[in-house]
Amino acid sequence: MNQKLLFAGAFVIVAAAIIGLSGNNKSAPVRTISVAGECLTSAPKDRTAITLRVTMLDKSAAASMKQASAKIAEITSYLKTQDVQMQTTQFDSYEKTEWDRALQKSVALGYETSIAVEVSADNMEAIEKILSQFAGQQNVYSENLRMFTSAEAMKPVLEECLGQAVENARTRANALAAGDGRRAGKMLSVEYGASMGGAVTRPTANFLRSAKMEMAADAVAYSGGGIVAKDTEVTVNVSAVFEIK
Repeated sequence: MNQKLLFAGAFVIVAAAIIGLSGNNKSAPVRTISVAGECLTSAPKDRTAITLRVTMLDKSAAASMKQASAKIAEITSYLKTQDVQMQTTQFDSYEKTEWDRALQKSVALGYETSIAVEVSADNMEAIEKILSQFAGQQNVYSENLRMFTSAEAMKPVLEECLGQAVENARTRANALAAGDGRRAGKMLSVEYGASMGGAVTRPTANFLRSAKMEMAADAVAYSGGGIVAKDTEVTVNVSAVFEIK
């Protein structure tokens, strides 16, 4: 996978240094330095998705749900024969009303049941085949056609970018410590935040061992983007604390 690491302005990395003394042993204080680093990269959008929604309206709530369930079962039965992934994203049943201008009040139309299934594939042809199969069918709607980066493709990109951001932070720590004739040693802790295609993950404070685990969780949580060929932009920011030797 080709990945392009960008560092704006040869290093648009906002870095702040705070050098302080810590430790209970006054004869041998531990010096630490806190610096920030940034990694900019991108991940290819490797999957295409579409949402198929079935909507049924009936005077009986039970009949509405039965009809919608039967239709979605027909759709999922077909999808099982295709090389796609699917998951149910909606199952709602409610009384539908409409405002009657003549009567100046809401009028009940019946009970409407909506069931939606998200279908994704690693190629557009598979999605086109599904659209052709169900296009024009009564009470079946296709919506939210999009491309996105899968969790499997995003995870290694995030982990590599996290490592690059930490190395940038270490480089800055060494540069700042050099003025005192010292160098950066062991990294004591790290805090990071990630932005993927405009979706910002929660900032997370953690020790080194859990940082990549958190990044993996963020990768699983992420999906999004429009039906365009442009890769998903990824930004990782870190704030790391190093021991100064």
